[in-house]
Amino acid sequence: MTRILSRGDLLAVLSPGACLDLLREGFRADGDPAVAGRRIRTDLPFAGTATALIPGLLPGIDAYTVKVNAKFPGARPALRGVIALHSGRDGELLALLDSATVTAWRTGLAAALGTHLLAVPDLSGTAALGVIGAGAQAELMVRGLAELGGRGELLVCDSDPERAADFAARHGGRVVGSAAEAAARATVLLLATWSREPLLALADIGPGRHLTTLGADEPGKRELAADLLATALLVVDDRDLAASGGAPATAGLPATAIDATLGEVLRGRHPGRTAADQITVYAPVGLPWQDLAVAWAAYREAERRGLGTVVDLLA
Repeated sequence: MTRILSRGDLLAVLSPGACLDLLREGFRADGDPAVAGRRIRTDLPFAGTATALIPGLLPGIDAYTVKVNAKFPGARPALRGVIALHSGRDGELLALLDSATVTAWRTGLAAALGTHLLAVPDLSGTAALGVIGAGAQAELMVRGLAELGGRGELLVCDSDPERAADFAARHGGRVVGSAAEAAARATVLLLATWSREPLLALADIGPGRHLTTLGADEPGKRELAADLLATALLVVDDRDLAASGGAPATAGLPATAIDATLGEVLRGRHPGRTAADQITVYAPVGLPWQDLAVAWAAYREAERRGLGTVVDLLA
């Protein structure tokens, strides 16, 4: 039997705190994966792209995920897809989950975790946060930061003024007119856009700033200029994937520009930020095991509570 979990089902069973714990442990366990995760992307003869992430694996979970996403920037929502959760024992299809919801949760909360670890520690809970791109991933990052210790003033910028205003109202922030204005006022910056031109360069960023960039997750998308990435302490989630299709690749930088992975920081193999005036950047691409971490938590809780629609696809 296969349990189908809609967006509403997922929102009923997921909690930021539990997902953050799973993601933290996943990063600690991701140093030597049994099977390397793969990200496969292709252009389409339509106004969008298709992406698949396989396989989502974590030690101790006898299951794996396969995710297929469609990305159509002009659509609302722009990302739609499905995550298939399979049994590791016999391949049984345990669940089909709305991919947009799981992706927003795992991406936004992992971004919150990376931001919390790399921003200046003394500013934890008081640093002004600039959000550039007020979508679903930014929503979850702000919620994740609240779970991890909070933030100070919130500044919001988006190409859609109405969406920026709604986001600011929900989270007690205020709207600013540009990415540069947010960078001038905020100590911590989150960028989650579809931009194909750098929104910020080194000249826009003062000492001690931290930036998390989520938009450079496929070729051609750029949020940060090469001089900023080259100067900052650059932390990614996966060296190979970031070097081939993440922020350093889209900026034309070599793999040697990457200083560490978040897993290396969490495992103590890299110190992370070493000075208060250092500029740090977290530039993830998103990994298959993160889909499994959130999907497995949702599936187990939905099973316990009897949520979702159960079907027999083999009938």
